[in-house]
Amino acid sequence: MSFPEFYEHVPRLRLRDPLAGLLGASADGILDYGYADAVRLAGHSCPTVAAAYWLTWRALTLLYGTALPVRGEIRVSFRQPRDEGVTGVTAAVVGLLTGAAGSEGFKGLGGRYARRGLLNFAATIPLELRFERLDTGARVDAAAYPQQVPADPAFSDLLAAVTFGTADAAARQRFGEIWQDRVARLLTEHRDDPAVFDLRVG
Repeated sequence: MSFPEFYEHVPRLRLRDPLAGLLGASADGILDYGYADAVRLAGHSCPTVAAAYWLTWRALTLLYGTALPVRGEIRVSFRQPRDEGVTGVTAAVVGLLTGAAGSEGFKGLGGRYARRGLLNFAATIPLELRFERLDTGARVDAAAYPQQVPADPAFSDLLAAVTFGTADAAARQRFGEIWQDRVARLLTEHRDDPAVFDLRVG
């Protein structure tokens, strides 16, 4: 499997998952995720998947500082309903990284390790998402504005050709290249740009 080279330049997220440790999935309970894992989950790489990954990385870094974030002990709320816009895609990536799940999630063992009910939607919050530590109540509100990173000028014409089936092999390849170029710029050149990634500690 070959991914674009820039994936390796996106910082990875290391967490401690007590449930993974307990059940022997990871001997030390440490799990390590990269952008490629989010792509594998979604089945594609796009600004939405990239923004979900990076907002989560940034939010957990703010919540835990130099300590390892604890997967399964983070509540995430979304301002929009699950089925509105790209909320569902974002929630899938956020859930992968944080362990948070909706009503379908893991019930827990003996009253511990529950993941169910840690993803909430249609919440009254100021930005798109809120990440909250269950142990301390510390929280970070977050939003991404990937539209601030424009696509290549050739994008619109190529998109039309791909959509209507008139693109040849070279045009399809070029379309994929400029699509990933925008994602790359979002995750490398603009990952610390407050106009693109807005995070506020509560």
